[in-house]
Amino acid sequence: MAPVRLRTLRADITTLRVDAIVNAANGSLLGGGGVDGAIHRAAGPGLLEECRRLGGCPTGQARITAGHRLPARHVIHTVGPVWRGGDAGEAALLAACYRNSLLLAEAAGCATVAFPSISTGVYGYPLHLAAPVAVASVAGFAAATVREVVFCCFSEADLEGYRVVLGE
Repeated sequence: MAPVRLRTLRADITTLRVDAIVNAANGSLLGGGGVDGAIHRAAGPGLLEECRRLGGCPTGQARITAGHRLPARHVIHTVGPVWRGGDAGEAALLAACYRNSLLLAEAAGCATVAFPSISTGVYGYPLHLAAPVAVASVAGFAAATVREVVFCCFSEADLEGYRVVLGE
């Protein structure tokens, strides 16, 4: 098993030509704000219909769908934890989001995966605490199929936060 290449990128995740993009979803999987809403809008109504059949997703878990109208073949939906101050198991749940998403990517034969910054938007997880969990979770994953993971950041501040953790 070769190590997974990690890199950062500032972009709109819905435009990336990768095998899978990860959606920072809510538990219903039926769309919402932020990256979740953007992915649902770009993918079109077929994604919503497929997500309805999944019946939701608990925090820390992940589900996979087709990419529909997106350039990515798959969307992996994961539900990150809401920040409650750091003593409610948030780090373990956030790490589980990354691990479970990568397990689904492996099962689907994905070589390239793009993650947004899970839980750092409306869920309030501080970026300086979330980025190290994200990077450590991906770097510690024993991948057979996944070769590259992109931390796709929407803002320059998020990009800088991930670059600091990665030593770029």
